[in-house]
Amino acid sequence: MRRRVTGTLVGGLILALVPFLSGPASASPTAATSAAAPAASAVQHPFHHACSTPRAGRASCNALVRDDVATSEATVRAAAAAPSGLSPANLQSAYKLSTSGGSGQTVAIVDAYNAPTAEADLGVYRSQYGLPACTTANGCFKKVDQNGGTSYPKTDGGWAQEISLDLDMVSAVCPNCKIVLIEASSASFANLGTAENTAARLANVISNSYGGSDASDSSYGSYYNHPGKAITVSSGDSGYGVEYPASSHYVTAVGGTSLRTASNSRGWTETAWSGAGSGCSSYNTALSGQSSFGTGCSRRAVADVSAVADPSTGVAVYDSTSYQGQSGWMVFGGTSVAAPIIAGVYGLAGNAASIDNNYPYTHSGSLFDVTSGSNGSCSTSQWCNARTGWDGPTGLGTPNGTGAF
Repeated sequence: MRRRVTGTLVGGLILALVPFLSGPASASPTAATSAAAPAASAVQHPFHHACSTPRAGRASCNALVRDDVATSEATVRAAAAAPSGLSPANLQSAYKLSTSGGSGQTVAIVDAYNAPTAEADLGVYRSQYGLPACTTANGCFKKVDQNGGTSYPKTDGGWAQEISLDLDMVSAVCPNCKIVLIEASSASFANLGTAENTAARLANVISNSYGGSDASDSSYGSYYNHPGKAITVSSGDSGYGVEYPASSHYVTAVGGTSLRTASNSRGWTETAWSGAGSGCSSYNTALSGQSSFGTGCSRRAVADVSAVADPSTGVAVYDSTSYQGQSGWMVFGGTSVAAPIIAGVYGLAGNAASIDNNYPYTHSGSLFDVTSGSNGSCSTSQWCNARTGWDGPTGLGTPNGTGAF
């Protein structure tokens, strides 16, 4: 059964009927890349989970879809306006990223089930924002099953939306990176793990936007233990509490923020997003880099870093596979946004072969520290409340260039 929520996940839920800001009608589709940035306000918008609640031994994708935005490609094209939601230019501005890097890097996207129109939908997104084409024909894009072949699994509309989100976010942050999509036969950890091992053979960086109950690396850790590969995992969308594989010792756990424009030197402001997963693993070993940051956890602390995840300050995504009455240009949130953004930053940095997931802890000065916001109630304040330095919902902070990666 599909989980459905509106507004924020913790605290008073607000159903807002105010439409998400969109670009001016006079702007051209490729030029209006920053018109959709949300202003500094607390307006919330209704949204739902793209994927169903996971059963034991299985994962769910962490994509959240806004209910009040779904626009066809034809409508956007006819109006000559930017789609609603944050654009590549917005993300590049907010996180001080130059897109000149990434050549020679390959980012793998691991998801479950098949997205039959993934390549075509990616083409629409990249064309809209003036990004270079990324296709099978030009060698930039590749799609395989969990074993590296072409026996694709059955289609699932919710996971197809997740796949489009992941492909678009990697493209937005690292347009020069090659992308390989690995589709697991199901959302079981065994099949996703097989896909992860395939990804490690094909890519420098691996993005995972899914999770299930906290689990032990003794059960699944071999799938994520790939030295020389940067592996990002979304921390979850249900507020305080940890998920696996974000709680694995071997990955970079990515939390979430609300990102809005601001009249400050950065031009943006961020707070902890109320839905971001965080806390202490019950099973897995703490990262050595966490020892001097006062996490309060005796074992693995989540998250490590973060990026935008609030659906109310969400990103533009294109997906043509109709699901739950939505297709076309949509606005997405969830830590499924944040994980591929951070994967793209790892791609831009190009350091995956020589670093591990402790690297951000020795380069925290190259991150924007997020010091306000909360994702729930907890016995130790920093597990669920943003503060100066490390905190659960946002980790060490968000990218300020590529220096922490």
